[in-house]
Amino acid sequence: MDFLYALFNIMNGMSPYILFGFLVAGMLHVFVRQRTMARHLAGSGAASVFKAVMFGIPLPLCSCGVLPAAVSLRRRGASKAASTSFLIATPQTGVDSIAATYSLLGLPFAIVRPLAALAGAFFGGLAVGKLDKENHNTAFIEEDNEAENLGFIAKIRKAMQYGFVDMVASVGKWLVAGLLIAALVTVFVPDSFFTGLSRYPVLAMLAVVLVAVPMYVCATGSIPIALSLMLKGLSPGIAFVMLMAGPAANFASILILGRTFGKRATAIYVGSVVLSAIGIGLIIDCLLPASWFVPAAVSVGDSCHASISLWETVCTVIFAGLLLYSFIHKTKHHHFTENDMTQKFNVKGMACAHCKANVERAVSALEGVTAVNVDLEKASLTVEGQASAMDVVKAVELAGYECKSL
Repeated sequence: MDFLYALFNIMNGMSPYILFGFLVAGMLHVFVRQRTMARHLAGSGAASVFKAVMFGIPLPLCSCGVLPAAVSLRRRGASKAASTSFLIATPQTGVDSIAATYSLLGLPFAIVRPLAALAGAFFGGLAVGKLDKENHNTAFIEEDNEAENLGFIAKIRKAMQYGFVDMVASVGKWLVAGLLIAALVTVFVPDSFFTGLSRYPVLAMLAVVLVAVPMYVCATGSIPIALSLMLKGLSPGIAFVMLMAGPAANFASILILGRTFGKRATAIYVGSVVLSAIGIGLIIDCLLPASWFVPAAVSVGDSCHASISLWETVCTVIFAGLLLYSFIHKTKHHHFTENDMTQKFNVKGMACAHCKANVERAVSALEGVTAVNVDLEKASLTVEGQASAMDVVKAVELAGYECKSL
């Protein structure tokens, strides 16, 4: 029963801000074009790196979703330095996670988090530009302009669809995992377990990194875990490392980056994430007042005695309904005509609903394609129409994934 109370209290604190973040996410997706972003990211200097960071910080993409976006930017003319800074900044923050950070951890955490992402991504991108020289590719490819041709009302509908359906499907399972882990830690892990570890902050921060990398949580899902760690006695700086390193440094990101960006750029990427997280964490613990970083949420251990807000409860019910809907309707079925040719492909690198949408959008833009179906679980792509297999493979690869005709 204590576990359910803890889980409900955390969800109540986060749900209004998460719903707002998903709404903003949909607006960004529809009204900010990826091609426009790439035009500003062709150089390796401070200006293009800074623009990449500022583009990436508000985008609510998890690390699996940001990988194909960054690869696509790279292939559309963005420099390796700018693409790397985009990769570092984006999964660590996002409008949804910043709002949720404020709801559970308070304003100082909500301010420091994007500032830390900015610093780590900016210097990481500059390091890639200086240490990993490249031949710049400034060629651009044509982008799907479906959203540009829609009317305002249709764009709003598309934004709502992306924010409250596709985005929920993309980060939902990671967020639920984070909530469950937080409630489990809060209820079942004794406070004494963390008392000794908190005496060695650097060691504790390294331990958090080692745990966070294989576990992987999204930027929003890391928040309740960080809260539960603080409520168990760990310092705000140690919790901050979970907020920053967990979403950005994971095995999937490292493997794909190694193949696409090279070993040196990947090493700089990982180093920037880990060092900036630990560095800012130490600054929080050693230089900033501890009173700034008292969690804003009511202690989840005392949730059964806390007053329940009707507005927060309504938002929690809506959020739970969106999660349930996304889990039930994971695959969108397409109806194919009998007159066109059906082709099947294997696509590697897809991990979430955002990846699915990227592949569908890229292939649908090809001339002669009448229907597209992506199955995430089977990593398969079915294309109906007269487009050649070579064109389909090229379109998928330009979107940032590996594709093979079956």
